[in-house]
Amino acid sequence: MKPSRSKAFFINGGAGRVLSSIPALEKYHEESGDPDFVIVCEAGMDFYRGHPVLHKHAYEVWHKGLFETIRDKDAVSPEPYRVNEYYNQQCSLAQAFDIEINGLEDPRELPVPTVTLNKMETVTGYQTIQEIKAGVNKDKAIIIQPFGRTITKMGEHLVDGTSRSFELGNITNIIGILREKYAVIIMSEIPFNVPQNEKHPIAFPKEPNLRLWAAMINSADHFLGCDSVGQHIAKALGKTATVVVGSTVPINITYLDDDDFDVIDFGHEKGREYSPIRLTMDDEIDRGNDKIMMLETMEEKRVVDSCVEFLGESKPFSGKFEPSQPNQSCGTPAPTTTEEQKPKDLPNYDFNTTNLLET
Repeated sequence: MKPSRSKAFFINGGAGRVLSSIPALEKYHEESGDPDFVIVCEAGMDFYRGHPVLHKHAYEVWHKGLFETIRDKDAVSPEPYRVNEYYNQQCSLAQAFDIEINGLEDPRELPVPTVTLNKMETVTGYQTIQEIKAGVNKDKAIIIQPFGRTITKMGEHLVDGTSRSFELGNITNIIGILREKYAVIIMSEIPFNVPQNEKHPIAFPKEPNLRLWAAMINSADHFLGCDSVGQHIAKALGKTATVVVGSTVPINITYLDDDDFDVIDFGHEKGREYSPIRLTMDDEIDRGNDKIMMLETMEEKRVVDSCVEFLGESKPFSGKFEPSQPNQSCGTPAPTTTEEQKPKDLPNYDFNTTNLLET
């Protein structure tokens, strides 16, 4: 049924929420009869950019003249965390968006989010992964996102009061094992110290652009993360992932019915209580969940074993890496070449990965 007025959907929150909104907005496009709806991207439009359907409907919140565009529309602010089926653990984040945006009574099956990388992004991600593999002489690469948006840096400590992120000591131990077998790439806005190992350096790209992280995940061999955006990117791009869950509930925030995902739910095993995010402020629940992501040695081993099962045996790098042309390389200056010697199969690109490899 065609709505009486066109809609302007205000999408806020983290990038994981943005990605999870895509299937519902695709359904709205298909079913609503509203060709002029607008998506106001309060959290940025990174993952609507390039979408075959939604891109033309999406506007940054600062877009010139936006108010005139939405003046005659109904403003809608979907809040999936306030959908009954969501906070009663009966649907996913994407399904909760679908209930809100499309006015459904019950959750339904949805496709995965659509993320469309262009040629430059795809080759940038591939070239970066190849450089890292060549730099550490390992033929498989794993991207690790240890922290969610709720992580806080307090002096030398990293603390997540909601217990969704890895504990720093645990993820340091896990990285220490995986770096001996694979090229390890850390996806984190906050730098942190890992014990030095000159024989097995790790990569810590200083890159804020999530689309370029998506391009790297697309070319990596596996993803390891917590309740944050990286796992949603991996799902959208059809990659394998190990997802470690603590205080949040898998049916809400990850992908249980996917053979390419291994969801390790330590929260369930340790008596997690549901935290009513964006509903009420309940400090006692967070206190009760406080130690859920503090892993024992055998639990760390479960995480490592999951990654190894997906990645298989490690071998020396046997692929091909040709540095980009001078001044536009991924952290490694290109050697002097003649025009005939310059690689012609890869375009130039600009990627901020200064000091890419760290010991």
